[in-house]
Amino acid sequence: MAEHVADQQFEQILQHLQQARGFDFTAYKRASLIRRVAKRMYIVGVESFEAYLDYLQVHQEEFSALFNTILINVTSFFRDPEVWSTLAKDVLPALLAERGGDDIIRVWSAGCASGQEPYTAAMMLAEALGPEAARERVKIYATDIDDEALNEARLAAYDERQVADVPPALLDKYFERNGARYTFNRDLRRSVIFGRHDLLQDAPISRIDLLLCRNTLMYFNSDAQARILARFYFSLTPVGCVMLGRAEMLFSHAALFAPLNLKRRLFRAVPRRNHRERLFILPQTGRDFMANHNPSHNRLREAAFDSDIDPRIVLDPVGLLVAMNSPARERFGLSGHDVGRPFQDLEASSRPTELRGAAAEAIRERRTVTIKDVHLIRDGERRHFDVVISPLLDDDDTLLGARIAYHDVSAFRVLQLELQHSKQELETAYEELQSTNEELETTNEELQSTVEELETTNEELQSTNEELETMNEELQSTNEELQTMNDELRARGSDLNSSNAFLQSVFASMRSAVVVIDRDYKVLVWNHRAVDFWGVRSDEAQGTHFFGLDIGLPVGDLLGSIKTVLNDGTEQQELTVPAVNRRGKPIECRVTLAPLLGHEQRASGVILLMEERKD
Repeated sequence: MAEHVADQQFEQILQHLQQARGFDFTAYKRASLIRRVAKRMYIVGVESFEAYLDYLQVHQEEFSALFNTILINVTSFFRDPEVWSTLAKDVLPALLAERGGDDIIRVWSAGCASGQEPYTAAMMLAEALGPEAARERVKIYATDIDDEALNEARLAAYDERQVADVPPALLDKYFERNGARYTFNRDLRRSVIFGRHDLLQDAPISRIDLLLCRNTLMYFNSDAQARILARFYFSLTPVGCVMLGRAEMLFSHAALFAPLNLKRRLFRAVPRRNHRERLFILPQTGRDFMANHNPSHNRLREAAFDSDIDPRIVLDPVGLLVAMNSPARERFGLSGHDVGRPFQDLEASSRPTELRGAAAEAIRERRTVTIKDVHLIRDGERRHFDVVISPLLDDDDTLLGARIAYHDVSAFRVLQLELQHSKQELETAYEELQSTNEELETTNEELQSTVEELETTNEELQSTNEELETMNEELQSTNEELQTMNDELRARGSDLNSSNAFLQSVFASMRSAVVVIDRDYKVLVWNHRAVDFWGVRSDEAQGTHFFGLDIGLPVGDLLGSIKTVLNDGTEQQELTVPAVNRRGKPIECRVTLAPLLGHEQRASGVILLMEERKD
């Protein structure tokens, strides 16, 4: 029962973060999130999730500290050098060979933290292409959700510890030293573009040749990982490669990625026959223009895009825009932001001809409505189209929506008929292939049981590995904090040693015997002159009760004056007492007593200056 209440309270913290700051952490692994939040709770001194939620609501500055704790920014230059070595020797040469000599090389570093990873990629490509060619041809998009880390990355300035892993030759070539800081090469820095990006909410960057996402996926649950990987697949070019972290595998995503070097976590996107097949993967990505749909829309999009290159617009049963192909977007000025809007509110519903009534009729009566001889300007020429609005039905005659198709019936009618004939032949071939696939399905089902058992084992191992890697990075982050504290303590110790040496030099140079005692009458300081005066070494005197010393000075005669100084705290005392020095010579010893002031000007001891009085 208590555990259930704690889960509810933790969920309230996540909801508050989403509502107040727009950060949605619900897709992150729960165990890791709880550990990171518990760390902040320990630091601020609260013991329950409910109390910490109250603390967050009162102390607005805590948001920043919490985000820095949750978003573990553990990174370095050339992290896992053997991975970068494999990339340089095997992957980059093949990738550059497949690209044209003047083509732009596009790289995406997702979860770039403080920027060491994208700058490492920039150096690798500069070495492969040459610095001048790299500045002209390379574009590196470095993204992260942590604004504070991005601000640090944009400065491109690092201390000596942070650049320790950069090979000396590359450090001299691509960094400029300014005091204790190393600044990345300005010309090559222009190739790196930093920006805030949420892998689950924001649209992916397109036409990427090399995608770096190391030790980022492991913080998300399996559903979120699948959505992100689908976005990555859509981002990559047909020859694009992905580099993941040591704990991240793609056993359950073999349909999207094939391993180039499994040990080094390098993968290549599985080629698709055409662009439309890549588009059908997008419903997994959560992109905005695909978000406003119900589950039946997947079937609807497949039916709508199974057509030729003429403009196509797809509506759902209530007249909302669901999808449109590329010619429709270009010809009618539609975009992804129009998905989910009522078709009757769009300009395409009334220009070049009125379609609102016909679309409503086709949906209501479940029959095809054709509007003939619609004029459109196409390729600078006046063309004639038949606009066909037809209902789309599922296998059980459930109405999915309607498709608006613009058929060119002018000079290309014959070509369209030939295309339709070819399409029918392809469908026949597809049916024959389907029959063959059904014969193979029996064999596949026998193998599926074994495959599923192996996948289950692999996913369990991967989950454990990701958890260990997460804890390792948390420990590394804590270790860096402790290292910083050790550096501060070392500096303070050095200052203290310098101060002690200074005081020892001062005491040693004084002609008077100097003795310092605390409020318990124990000797703190016994300088060299005191040794010469009374014949007692410093190591024998220090820590000893002053009134227990056997020296030629009648220390008991000083008790009253010492108590006065300790109680008064400001007034000095001076008196002369008969004494015998270490050589047995009777002397008149002049003793000056002054307070040793401590906290709040209160006397924490007494300073005694002793010298022989000579009239």
